Amino acid sequence: MAKVAIITDSTANLPEAILEEYSITVLPLSLILGNETLRDGVDIRPSEFYARLKTTRATPSTSQVTPTAFTEAFNRCLEQGQEVLTIVISSALSGTYESALQALESFPGAPIELIDSRSTSLMMGYQILLAARASANGAGLKDCKKIVSQAIQNSGLLFAVDTLEYLYRGGRIGGATRFLGTALNIKPVLELKEGRIEAIERVRSQKKAVMRLVELVSQRTNGRRPLRLGVIDADANELASVLAEHVQATLQPDEILRSDVSPVIGAHAGPGTVGLAYLTGM
Repeated sequence: MAKVAIITDSTANLPEAILEEYSITVLPLSLILGNETLRDGVDIRPSEFYARLKTTRATPSTSQVTPTAFTEAFNRCLEQGQEVLTIVISSALSGTYESALQALESFPGAPIELIDSRSTSLMMGYQILLAARASANGAGLKDCKKIVSQAIQNSGLLFAVDTLEYLYRGGRIGGATRFLGTALNIKPVLELKEGRIEAIERVRSQKKAVMRLVELVSQRTNGRRPLRLGVIDADANELASVLAEHVQATLQPDEILRSDVSPVIGAHAGPGTVGLAYLTGM
């Protein structure tokens, strides 16, 4: 058993095989759809969510992980003699970080560290993965925390949405408000910057958006190695495949992950979203 237990939330979007390999604890956010409250990735999977989204008139909403869930997870890890590193979705996007802070008040002096990832999806996923690998190799809590802090400074996430409607409805639109009201064939390219969504530019089609994502990531990573990339999509598998192929051919990453966007993120980003997360120099 690793000395440091890793706890995160369901928006990390890491593949199941990785979660199992490193025994990463995932606490689900909640999706509210009509009269139902569903645990993200537990009671509802991405494919089911996007299928239902096409037929329901209800506007989906979301809710953070509860302090009780964090308290229970902390207790389990501490009882097994482990130190605990908790990495969660940006506090600017969810109240999950505040829930974890509340839970921490019940554990004064315990070996628990909490990090606001200032991100989500595979941008956060790579932070978690590097910490989990370090823990598996015997690193302690202090070193694992340092790795995550460095990863935050060297990672990013750019994405293109099919429409801004979902971000607007969910109140997560941030700096992309200036793109509201654009023509239907104009696709906004956005970036997660300091934990908030910011507008980058507009392009004229989804395929052009995909090409632009790769160009922007190439500019931001500037040839640094190793280069780790994560391709994500919300019910846009064909477009994500084009993105993955283009990334592999042009940027030749040292590692690449592919993942569906979880229902909770998809409720805000909307179907048709594709994104490219990166971590470089680590």
